[in-house]
Amino acid sequence: MKKEHNNELHAIEKRRDTLLVLHHTSNTIGMVEGVAQNGELKDSSFKEVSSDQLVHLVAEDDSFAEMFSEFYHQLKDPSDFSFFKVTEYEVQQTAIDLQQYLDQASEEEKELLKEYEISIDAVEVHRDLLDGNEFTDYRVEDRYLYKPEQVDWKMMEKIGLSMDKLSEMGALEPMLKGYKTPMLVPVEFKTGSVMTQMEARLSLRVNNAGNLEVRFYPVRKDPDFTKTFLGHVFSWEDQRNLMESGNMGRVVDLVYPITGEKIPSLISRDRLTNDLIAVRINEMRIPLFIKGVTLNKEQKKVLKEGRALFIEDMLSNKGTLFNAAVQYNADKRYVEFLFKKNIKSFRVGDLRSSVKAEVPGMFRGKKLKAWQVEKLKAGETAYVDGLVIRMGRSIRGI
Repeated sequence: MKKEHNNELHAIEKRRDTLLVLHHTSNTIGMVEGVAQNGELKDSSFKEVSSDQLVHLVAEDDSFAEMFSEFYHQLKDPSDFSFFKVTEYEVQQTAIDLQQYLDQASEEEKELLKEYEISIDAVEVHRDLLDGNEFTDYRVEDRYLYKPEQVDWKMMEKIGLSMDKLSEMGALEPMLKGYKTPMLVPVEFKTGSVMTQMEARLSLRVNNAGNLEVRFYPVRKDPDFTKTFLGHVFSWEDQRNLMESGNMGRVVDLVYPITGEKIPSLISRDRLTNDLIAVRINEMRIPLFIKGVTLNKEQKKVLKEGRALFIEDMLSNKGTLFNAAVQYNADKRYVEFLFKKNIKSFRVGDLRSSVKAEVPGMFRGKKLKAWQVEKLKAGETAYVDGLVIRMGRSIRGI
């Protein structure tokens, strides 16, 4: 009986975790209720909300990581907020105390709060370790936006498609999750007595009337670089990078038509259709580590700026070490490997120029001297004594 009572108490404890949010723009604390369908955060003042309106989180690390990651990636502008996990019974008092602290704190004192906020990077790493992954597509893969019964299958039949056919191709699931198909799908259109066939990527979108419809992304021969793209005029180097690697490789200000705002963004080319795709910098997710290599601040900065980053001694799934270049892809919304299948020509000089300023101050347990750093930045050889190799021995190396 006592054991059953303890289990009941434990079940209650699971439901008592909730979230506080700090709005960076207004410097105010709110109690989190959830996320609206448009991605806006729903929260209330600690004076206006009851506990049954709050978001409820399971306390265990594994479940919490899954739930918080799902919640975080649904937000329209997650970088505008910091989140704190608190127990439900103390949420109001904690909110009051935290707001009082913020009202009086200096900028340095506000920085101390970062020790207590939930780090989405740490949460993602925890999820990766649970799943046995070390390099993750950070989109929310398990969240379906649409149901199969919402799709107009009679219309699909008219273009030569069915639910079974899309499922067998591996195209249905990505479409239901709101993504484009990862492959080109053959479709057919009948105009009078003439049947036209084409290949395109497909996606599902809700139109202005509230109905679910299919969007088509047909294959273009080449991107049209003669036209501006969201206000950006492509340089010759931009065009070369987009055609060779698929990524433009630098941040540019794009004018988004709905708001007219200029927003720092990256541009990539859809390698299947040759469409140009943009992603806002504030929507990018850069991983903490890639294939066993922890990224430092400078390496993250390189990726955030859209540049290619060459990484050594990564651990493959087969347990062998390998070197490769990686770069953020705006079309895929994650960091990708730049293997030869992705690029038409591979010039080591290009990679050197893109990362030449990213020479580490420490290498294999040895602090580099200023002259060694300068030689490495220039692409020259530097001899270093006291390098620590994996067996713990010190050697002289280059």
